Amino acid sequence: MPKHIFVLTGAGISAESGLGTFRDRHGEGVWARFDPMRLATPEAFARDPETVLAFYDARRRNLLSAAPNAAHYALARLEATLEAAGGELTLVTQNIDDLHERAGSRRVIHMHGELLKGRCLGCEAVRAWADDLPPSELCPACGGAGLRPHVVWFGEMPFRMEEIGRALRRADLFVAIGTSGAVYPAAGFAAEARAYRILTCEINLEAADNAELFDEARYGPASVTVPAWAEEIAKGLAA
Repeated sequence: MPKHIFVLTGAGISAESGLGTFRDRHGEGVWARFDPMRLATPEAFARDPETVLAFYDARRRNLLSAAPNAAHYALARLEATLEAAGGELTLVTQNIDDLHERAGSRRVIHMHGELLKGRCLGCEAVRAWADDLPPSELCPACGGAGLRPHVVWFGEMPFRMEEIGRALRRADLFVAIGTSGAVYPAAGFAAEARAYRILTCEINLEAADNAELFDEARYGPASVTVPAWAEEIAKGLAA
């Protein structure tokens, strides 16, 4: 039974909480309705900060009205169960929402940043930010520059990649939940895990673009499949 599980979550785990996915095979994701090059790049922000900030204001309001679902709670319980058994759950999310934390997960690595935080364009101080973010808002820390959402835009490097790499190398099970398998570098984690001879499992609504890299696959709504999988792991640890 695995004792160090590396879990990667994507937008699919939060879809049942009312937060839209970015990509799907039916052309219904966020980026099918909005142009990411106009809303999620440093160049877009420099060119039209009002439009970019308004887009993230709307997403922030949507997040504040959402709630964790059964999949988020199942991972929080599994984290506690593994720790009690002397194991570890590394939870890396591509999501910029805080639903894992609200469900009780205590150690979450947000590789693409966090929507409920703002970052100074000057001193780069990061602080909690739950309100709308107008272009005129100045950094409370330095007072000399504006703020941007603390998220990773296209063309920017994800956060904490060295830490993520170390955690993946010491895992004995890699699980991807609700991911498209199309966005790198996260989409490359499955291949990396296989190169380290780590077992791989996909839990998804439908097969991801890199589905052939997984030793096991479970398909269905995250609120059903994730709790069932987590319960199996917990029972195995107790056996």
